[in-house]
Amino acid sequence: MRMSFTTAEVGSIVAMLAPPPSTAEDLANYARASGDTNPLHLDPEFARKAGFNNLVVHGMLGMAHMGRLLTNTFPAASIKSFTARFSAVILVGEQVCYQATLVDSGVDFFKLALKATTAAGIVAIKGDALIDAHLARSPAKA
Repeated sequence: MRMSFTTAEVGSIVAMLAPPPSTAEDLANYARASGDTNPLHLDPEFARKAGFNNLVVHGMLGMAHMGRLLTNTFPAASIKSFTARFSAVILVGEQVCYQATLVDSGVDFFKLALKATTAAGIVAIKGDALIDAHLARSPAKA
């Protein structure tokens, strides 16, 4: 989803991303790449004993999807800051929608509220981003 930020109004959703749900294989690959081998992410029996119905998706993997939402929408150089706070877990197989909402803008900046919401309506990640308006008006690079 791409829109013109010169005409976007505060409160408008300016970007969305709904990647396929994470799989156990995705978590194993992420664990190898990141070094985060916590058994909550890799061992279904351990996750069940800890009170979860399925493997828990790495929080940083969810944040990476949020980062992809931003880089799919804006040139990387325009992203001046990006924060995230984890408020709930995402389980393997859960569909998650990531979105950015314009909360403020000026001549030089766009401020975005970010959130990742599960299909059950649970907000798992909240954050914000500050975008350089001048650089954002350049086409995003693939």
